[in-house]
Amino acid sequence: MSTFDRVVNEYGAGRLWVVSFVAVLVAGAGAVAAAPRVVWDRFLWHYFWGPVYADAMAASCAVMTDAGPEPLYEGCTAAIESGRVVAEPGYTVVSEIGYMLILVYMLVGVYLLLDRLDIADDPKLYFAFVPFMLLGGALRTVEDATDRALDAGVAPIVDYPLSSLIISPVIYGTLFVMTLVTLVACLRLDREGYLDNYYRATAAVGSGLVLLTLAYLTGVALTTDYSTLYPSVLVSTVGIASVLAYGLYRAFGAYAPEVNSGTGYIGLLVIWGHAIDGVANVILADWLDALSVPLTYYPKHPANAFIISTTEALQPAGLTAAIGTSWPFLVVKLVVASLVVWLFNEEFMDESPRYALLLLVAVTAVGLGPGTRDMLRATFAI
Repeated sequence: MSTFDRVVNEYGAGRLWVVSFVAVLVAGAGAVAAAPRVVWDRFLWHYFWGPVYADAMAASCAVMTDAGPEPLYEGCTAAIESGRVVAEPGYTVVSEIGYMLILVYMLVGVYLLLDRLDIADDPKLYFAFVPFMLLGGALRTVEDATDRALDAGVAPIVDYPLSSLIISPVIYGTLFVMTLVTLVACLRLDREGYLDNYYRATAAVGSGLVLLTLAYLTGVALTTDYSTLYPSVLVSTVGIASVLAYGLYRAFGAYAPEVNSGTGYIGLLVIWGHAIDGVANVILADWLDALSVPLTYYPKHPANAFIISTTEALQPAGLTAAIGTSWPFLVVKLVVASLVVWLFNEEFMDESPRYALLLLVAVTAVGLGPGTRDMLRATFAI
């Protein structure tokens, strides 16, 4: 037995993860204290917190000054050219790599927690988490609504700094806490005999929160001048994504059954979640005029922007005018989601059901969450 195995057996993997988490926080705080200009201003703030701050302030960008961060509503290019530390809303390659590493690290912690609670080895829990994935996109749209309210001179329902909790990527942490609290509470009530099934209770709480959030957004659209309801976006996105996802699922069942053999209907939802993201991006980038929606949206993710710019450069102009330049993003989404479902074969699902379900939840969430936000943002014109 190796030294590492002996340490894990003696202290427990969960405790070691907690110790490592605290150690990372202490080391990060020490680095910021030792070199604030380099570690905080030019790295952590520039790539991670600055974009969230600029987004929360509905600014074009934010600059770091001696007095702290300052939102800019124009003049961002000049600030960058002058050498100031500037953060713009959205993601960069550095931030996306950082968030990916954080996601993997946190998934390990969540796995250890679920293992300690002795749950999450039943596929039913995956379906209980789906409403919370939708809730993430809906709450992100609420923050978009606060930006429009500020532009219109109206006091928003959520203002900074509270609004930062529902801005990407912080919202993933917020949803994690909300989901975990709901799950643990329902599990406790189940084990004490107050509930018959904590899966259904967890799903019911998530569904109720989604409906409440959608009711608020609908009320905003019907009672204010800065939001308008365009249900055609919602219907088109859900309809097209559902047809594509179900069509692929049935095609795999007929011609490549090994793709669906391990995941079943979970695989269908994984593909559907990423189809929602892909279809929403295509509609927002190229087809809003066809739906009579007078809005313009631009991609914030580097991968999406790269795909669009590459397609525009390689695709004939006539084809671009006819179908747009964002369609390859949808193709990539469907292909990658299908490959992921295929990797989760029966052997993997049987040997590590808890780990497999956790990964499937994460894979679905990173597609369905952003896709829901884009779809609802255009649906409510905010």
